[in-house]
Amino acid sequence: MEDVHATAAVERAMVAIRRSQSRRALLKMGGATVDPTLFEVVDVVEEGAGAATVTSVADRLGVDQPRASRLVARAVEEGLVRRVADPSDGRRSTLALTDLGTEHAERVHTFRREVFGTAMRTWPEHDRREFARLLTDFVEALSQGHGKSDGF
Repeated sequence: MEDVHATAAVERAMVAIRRSQSRRALLKMGGATVDPTLFEVVDVVEEGAGAATVTSVADRLGVDQPRASRLVARAVEEGLVRRVADPSDGRRSTLALTDLGTEHAERVHTFRREVFGTAMRTWPEHDRREFARLLTDFVEALSQGHGKSDGF
């Protein structure tokens, strides 16, 4: 039997996290160094296990192909991402971070880690490690169960 109270608490916490990490909240806190919508593209290209494409951006962001194409085009225009010819298929291009894109990614990662570290600063080290393990397991299970972890 499912623990309804625990599940409801997780749901409320996930909504709160999503709100606190929204584009507007990041801009207000000063963590967004580029348009946060474009940074989502940078995140996908950076974390891609294999070659990132417009299709993988669409899948990971939960948007349709035309929207992903526009986002990628903007990221290219801003100098964050570049298109690279796929050596195995000349008709296909993959996406790679530029030096500027890598710099922005590193800056945002540092900012996020500072925010998260501050939130956990009073926790014992064991609790931090256990939270990291449980949250990672949760996100993996969520993405396997729904195909996407960003659809809530």
